[in-house]
Amino acid sequence: MTAERRIAHLDMDAFFASVELLRYPALRGRPVVVGGRGVPPPRPCPDGTLECARLGDYRGRGVVTTATYEARALGVFSGMGLMKSARQAPEACLLPADFEAYRHYSRRFKAAVAEIAPCIEDRGIDEIYIDLTDVAGETRALAREIKAAVRAATGLSCSIGIAPNKLLAKIASDLDKPDGITVLDAAALRERLWPLPVRRINGIGPKAGERLATLGIHTIGELAAAPAALLVAHFGERSGAWLHRAAHGIDERPLETASEPRSVSRETTFARDLHVQRDRAQLSEAFTGLCQRVADDLRRKGYRSRTIGIKLRFEDFRTVTRDLTLTAPVDDAAAIRRAAGECLRRVILEQRIRLLGVRAGSLCPAHAVQTAPAADNASPGTPRQQSLPFGGSD
Repeated sequence: MTAERRIAHLDMDAFFASVELLRYPALRGRPVVVGGRGVPPPRPCPDGTLECARLGDYRGRGVVTTATYEARALGVFSGMGLMKSARQAPEACLLPADFEAYRHYSRRFKAAVAEIAPCIEDRGIDEIYIDLTDVAGETRALAREIKAAVRAATGLSCSIGIAPNKLLAKIASDLDKPDGITVLDAAALRERLWPLPVRRINGIGPKAGERLATLGIHTIGELAAAPAALLVAHFGERSGAWLHRAAHGIDERPLETASEPRSVSRETTFARDLHVQRDRAQLSEAFTGLCQRVADDLRRKGYRSRTIGIKLRFEDFRTVTRDLTLTAPVDDAAAIRRAAGECLRRVILEQRIRLLGVRAGSLCPAHAVQTAPAADNASPGTPRQQSLPFGGSD
């Protein structure tokens, strides 16, 4: 007889902010927000306190990367504009993001978990799924062991949800945050999940939530009670059927333990909208830097790209993308910049630019690619400044 699956979802608690508090323990218990560009790091004062930037003094277009639970209690959440969040918590401490440190702690917590349960699906820098089905031990005891290993490796806390599938485990990990353990079985579905808003189901976004509300469906329980035919009629056969299954806690997806990346991208949002001509030097420098960073990412991951693309967001928030498929995959900055430049020439640049991005798609392992002729691939290195609509010269 096949054992019932035990799938855990581990989510680090306020991960980026928690890493910063390891570095600045004097800020514990205070509302702290991470994000923004050009934010100075805290400075120690003679009296042992820290002097840090004040959220209410921030001026710019940055967004909140993360916030401590004290800041969240004041209405500050990830993804909010910093200027908007400053109205909620003007006295909060504002720290710059340090993604190298976050990646370091991410690697450490995942390695610690793998020592106990090696079947892991990596879902990002601060969360993973873990298959505990064949791991010996009582469920809660295993969760406590994993949490202890994460804390020993990083000094940080995490929350774990355990359920028969990924969908329920994801919801469960958020029910008792921070530092929580939540175990759900089929019997707990009605009691713990059905009273929750439909948006708590991973995959139901704002638009779907609004459409469900027009049908009088606000909670997971109301969604479960809705006829499947009604959902199919309004959302289509595939999405409607998925909504019906999800509300009943049905999810057969396996863990994806060896996924290949589909693309690599880098983008930057400027502190002010840049004019194509008057700010051509700044735009060209940013463009070259993005191409270099994409190339560095490809080489570090061991891939080459056959499709290079760009992303532009203008002052009116209109976003355009362009892609170019190459005859041979590349991983060097000069070739990426040439291809991205061709994409850029296909965009009418009449407005100021708010965001600029470069993307490498259609990836293939570098070791599986035969070396292309020199005429097709430029030598690796810093890309030369070719002529572009907003500047640069041969």
